[in-house]
Amino acid sequence: MKKQNNTISDSLCLTFLTFFGTGYSPFAPGTVGSLATIPLLYCFYLLNLPLWIFLTITLILTIVSCFIAEHIQQKKEVHDPGWIVIDEVLGMMVTWSFCYMQFDFYTITAVFLIFRVFDIFKIWPATYFDKKVTHGSGTILDDIISGVFAGIVILIGKYFLDS
Repeated sequence: MKKQNNTISDSLCLTFLTFFGTGYSPFAPGTVGSLATIPLLYCFYLLNLPLWIFLTITLILTIVSCFIAEHIQQKKEVHDPGWIVIDEVLGMMVTWSFCYMQFDFYTITAVFLIFRVFDIFKIWPATYFDKKVTHGSGTILDDIISGVFAGIVILIGKYFLDS
């Protein structure tokens, strides 16, 4: 086994991947990471950015996350450890983008619960990325796909509730 020298940049990468340490929760780190995303979504809500800027930020963070996850997973010789929760953060961001700029108790609760269901049960093609893609992108993209599915369910729910 290689000796692992932790550098400042690796510490920053771990802080990012664990979403400021929430991934180190001893109980349900993915759920804790998802819950910890809610204040971030509220900040975006307060900023009132156009959707295209929010989606651009989400895309950039997704790409960066794939490479950082790959770097750290190789260094620590692990694949998709539970303490990496930036994928849950991004999945929640994707889900919320389907009802962007709505930040009320019911919407955020729906975003959280529906995303968690899709993240836990992973339907294809999320399972493909979760099980078959060993690069850091597999760690991240299964939650992006789960976020898209959850967002579609949110849209369908809103359609029927608003009718």
